[in-house]
Amino acid sequence: MTKPVLSNSEGAPQAVALSQRVHWIGVLDPNLRTFDIILKTANGTSYNSYVVRGSEGVAIIDTVKESFSGDFFARLESVARYDEIKVIVLNHLEPDHSGALPELMRRAPQARLYISQKAQSMLKALLKQDELEFTPVITGDAVSLGDRTLSFLHTPYLHWPDTQCTHLVEEKILFSGDVFGCHFCDTRLFNDEVGDFRFSFEYYYAHIMRPFKSYVNTALDLLDPLSPFKQILPAHGPLLRDQPQRYLQRYRELSRSALESDIGADEKTLLIFYISSYGNTRRMAEAIYEGAMSVEKVRVSLYDLEGGEITPFVDLIEGADGLLFGTPTINGDAVKPIWDLLSSLAVVNLKSKLGGVFGSYGWTGEGVKMVEDRLRGLKLRVPIPGIRIKLIPTDEEICQCREFGHELAQELLGLRTSKVIDLADLS
Repeated sequence: MTKPVLSNSEGAPQAVALSQRVHWIGVLDPNLRTFDIILKTANGTSYNSYVVRGSEGVAIIDTVKESFSGDFFARLESVARYDEIKVIVLNHLEPDHSGALPELMRRAPQARLYISQKAQSMLKALLKQDELEFTPVITGDAVSLGDRTLSFLHTPYLHWPDTQCTHLVEEKILFSGDVFGCHFCDTRLFNDEVGDFRFSFEYYYAHIMRPFKSYVNTALDLLDPLSPFKQILPAHGPLLRDQPQRYLQRYRELSRSALESDIGADEKTLLIFYISSYGNTRRMAEAIYEGAMSVEKVRVSLYDLEGGEITPFVDLIEGADGLLFGTPTINGDAVKPIWDLLSSLAVVNLKSKLGGVFGSYGWTGEGVKMVEDRLRGLKLRVPIPGIRIKLIPTDEEICQCREFGHELAQELLGLRTSKVIDLADLS
């Protein structure tokens, strides 16, 4: 296959044919190094936009970042007139997709804008134009271009509430928005022509889609009956024309728990993370571990944060049912490795997981309660008040730790008897 030609003989940007009726009219941003603050982009990104031509008009799928609109309009003009445009679709409303929309609608005032039902309030907030007219759509809605049909699929939280995909029915082409995309800039455009973008694809998934795994699986279930697709055309990164089903399959793999095939359906997993200054919090952790291990059908793991990197633990945490954190209190605070681990969990859905905290202290022991508050902020359940032990645990206190572990393991299985909490324990 030949390398796509992005400019004509005079150097003006031109569209790239993806099929007889579909063209890429996007732009390249090779110098971008950070996207949305949280993503690093080692070689930039692309803002992909598309033209679909039917027998009764033209549709534009997504636009580009406003500062790149010159190249976008030049490519559009190379394959269509503005008076031919009947439909504009925004699969997602972030400014990198909607930036050129106001000018496009000024140039093509007869065009009708289609957005997801969830996008209605967001459109006005982003563009600050109350008079903008649009048609909200849901899964199953469609618009005809004569001999071409665009069908809409609502795929919320991938990665905003408004996200949708658009299916070009007759050609089995999926315009997927951010889904299956990545920040990777290459003038060769197509996945079978560009450099190795596997890292960018999975990095993008980890930071953008991972927090919404349940929505990813729902979207894949929605897309499966429509596949196999001939092409998947995302809003960023390479255009997936070679074996596009591989990317659906990879999303399915990434959205599955790593322990799914190893843990029985009636088993629960409990992870205990700790760090210890003088061995006291370690002794507590080991006793809690013993107590939890005494409960059948709870698989317990114990990790010393001093001996491991934070990043690999994130995958473990995502697949676990319960999480315990042990920290000493130093200078009135929990210690840094615990906070580092907790801060790395922003990309993980922790809602309704069981949580608990324990630790030894020398003076006041604020660390345990501070971490408990953080766990609640992350939407974990913290059903049992944490254990704080001053300095070296006594034999009686070690027994309390074993009981703490036993109770939490029972809580995981729904076997724990509810207790009346003394208000003094919460002070």
